[in-house]
Amino acid sequence: MPAPKAANPKSGGGKRSEYQDKEKPAQIRRSNITAAKGKIPTGVTQEYFSVFLIAVADAIRTSLGPRGMDKMIQAGNGDVTITNDGATILKQMQVLHPAAKMLVELSKAQDVEAGDGTTSVVVICGSLLDACTSLLEKGIHPTSISEAFQKAAAKSMEIIEGISTPVELSDRESLLQSASTSLNSKVVSQNSGTLSPIAVDAVLKVINPATATNVDLNDIKIVKKLGGTIEDTELIDGLVFTQKTSGGPSRLEKAKIGPTLLNAVMENNVVVSDYTQMDRVLREERQYILDIVKKIKKAGCNVLLIQKSILRDAVSDLALHFLAKMKIMVVKDVEREDIEFVCKSTGCRPIASLDHFLPENLGSAELVEEIQTGTSKIVKITGVANVGRTVTVLIRGSNKLVLEEADRSLHDALCVIRCLVKKRALIAGGGAPETELSLRLMEYANTLTGMEQYCFRAFAEALEVIPFTLAENAGLNPIATVTELRNRHAQGEKTAGINVRKGCITNILEENVVQPMLVSTSAIHLASETVKSIMKIDDINKFDRYSFSVSFQIKDIVKVR
Repeated sequence: MPAPKAANPKSGGGKRSEYQDKEKPAQIRRSNITAAKGKIPTGVTQEYFSVFLIAVADAIRTSLGPRGMDKMIQAGNGDVTITNDGATILKQMQVLHPAAKMLVELSKAQDVEAGDGTTSVVVICGSLLDACTSLLEKGIHPTSISEAFQKAAAKSMEIIEGISTPVELSDRESLLQSASTSLNSKVVSQNSGTLSPIAVDAVLKVINPATATNVDLNDIKIVKKLGGTIEDTELIDGLVFTQKTSGGPSRLEKAKIGPTLLNAVMENNVVVSDYTQMDRVLREERQYILDIVKKIKKAGCNVLLIQKSILRDAVSDLALHFLAKMKIMVVKDVEREDIEFVCKSTGCRPIASLDHFLPENLGSAELVEEIQTGTSKIVKITGVANVGRTVTVLIRGSNKLVLEEADRSLHDALCVIRCLVKKRALIAGGGAPETELSLRLMEYANTLTGMEQYCFRAFAEALEVIPFTLAENAGLNPIATVTELRNRHAQGEKTAGINVRKGCITNILEENVVQPMLVSTSAIHLASETVKSIMKIDDINKFDRYSFSVSFQIKDIVKVR
């Protein structure tokens, strides 16, 4: 850090020394913006940034829209992921620059708030950062820019609410269109006709549409099973276990379900000196286990779910033999989370001791059966008597990559329906709301004066990155397409959007391309907040825990080893 310049003796020595390094905050901001955009700042060598510092905003920009490209990501352990989901891509990127990490956190925040639009929010943020660069070059102060952007974001919320259409949860067709729009940009887009109804029905089954203001997605359990195709995915009004039965009958009607935490294993260290004592020990063990099984049978339980034990097997082969003779179906190695879900679904209670093995603590179901799925088996429980507003989705896929992507895509579709539960309003897709926002903000900027007008115009122009990217990824001429789209909106066609299937501008509502209002409002709000945070930074201090020194040089912004 350069030392403050000494006072000029000729000036009388009465003046205080002035801090001369005024260029440093501007360098820091340029570094943050270029890192977030994925470019290396001038004067900073490539070696100081990891080869994994891929262009953050520009890298995932090609994944936006139904014609967006997919990314193949290889983890350090060799696992491969193929996806175009922004949150998944950013989560697995090894980003080193602290400003670039803010975009990763931005995508996570959008995933939590809306569940969809994780790519759009990063693309918008990158475009806003580009706008900030040009405003900074004009000499506008960063605080003025961030405050104006906050006002522009608030104005955008008002405009979006004005162009939105209210929707009721009883309007199944609108919900299906929203889920399909979300799925059409995924790898499994060709299966949107299968997954969309499943997402809509799953959400509506776990809430009361008349009073619900949110959805707990933990009430929707997603079970992945390798084999078959995505078309075989089904919504089950009950429970599914991927474990096969460990004994007893494979089909039971009028079942009584007992989730248990106790162990049917005798653990003792006994020193024996002759065969007589050994026979006695074996008889005692046999009688002990038989007593446990009889008490379970006396309670009326005929389906036993045994929680997975970490240190040892929770049930012995002898116990399984007795349970099978008593015609009790056993499913062992059930995860703890599954036990909680079973209790919530069936109304039963987890049983930790034999004293609590009572009929009132058991759950009931019409049918429990073990069915064949490809080369393996699953246990399905249906007809639950005390429905606890929970459902299970069984996802099928031909390989692990397809199965994982179907899981992520279905989660996004569920989040879209959740957005409609939280905020019951729809807007058009296809870049229509962003174009309308840009046009309205430009008109509003004309009523302003001073620096704020420049900032509002820059904010409005930055929003056009969404239709520009959609056209670019669809193979259209982005400049001509966005110009025509802007012209159509200026003529009053608020729902005109980019139809990537036909390659032209059409009324996007006629193509059933809609999205929840919450996705767009959340994206703009979070993106503007992130830009404000980045613009307020004027210095980066790096702490080296080995040398205990603080470096203020931009080139030293590297990962602490």
